Amino acid sequence: MKITTEKQLRELYGFPSGRAKDKVFSTLDKHAINFIKKSPFVVLSSSNKDGKHDASPRGGFPGFVHVNSDTELIIPDAKGNNRMDSLSNIIETGKVGLLFLIPGVDETLRINGNAYLSTDTNHIDLFASEQHPPKSCIIISVEEMFLHCAKAFMRSKLWDTSTQINRDALPTMGQMLKDQLGSKEAPETREAMVKRYKKDL
Repeated sequence: MKITTEKQLRELYGFPSGRAKDKVFSTLDKHAINFIKKSPFVVLSSSNKDGKHDASPRGGFPGFVHVNSDTELIIPDAKGNNRMDSLSNIIETGKVGLLFLIPGVDETLRINGNAYLSTDTNHIDLFASEQHPPKSCIIISVEEMFLHCAKAFMRSKLWDTSTQINRDALPTMGQMLKDQLGSKEAPETREAMVKRYKKDL
């Protein structure tokens, strides 16, 4: 059966109760702030006005996302490939979702809110020590914040080194792109790609 209504969904799953229902807050508490300051990685999700979705990985030193207040976060837009999927979506809808991760920690922190792009020097200067200071920052007003349980990471054993595959079990990025694009050129080696990436870090 294809589920097409909220009623069908709730008949199948029921409703949240207890902590699952009560753990959503509209401001950042000390634990959320501490989590963000220890996180070197966040997934930024967004969509455009037509409902086309995007999820973009963002990384930096632990705490690279600046906590401006208990309701505002600032994410520097690090040098990238200029696709601008997330930034264009933010301009169109002003909405984002964030998933913060900390290596070795199975729990995650989820934040949903409003967002806009800024080139204000007060925002840019927060990241002046970066090798490549951002051209813009993403300013996020928190609407929802909650900790997410460890089940997905426990199932996947994401941080368990015994589950890590040998990188040679996958083709290099250069080879995959060559195949996908139908290029006749020799694929870029992993070593060459890493060397090129390091110039932008």
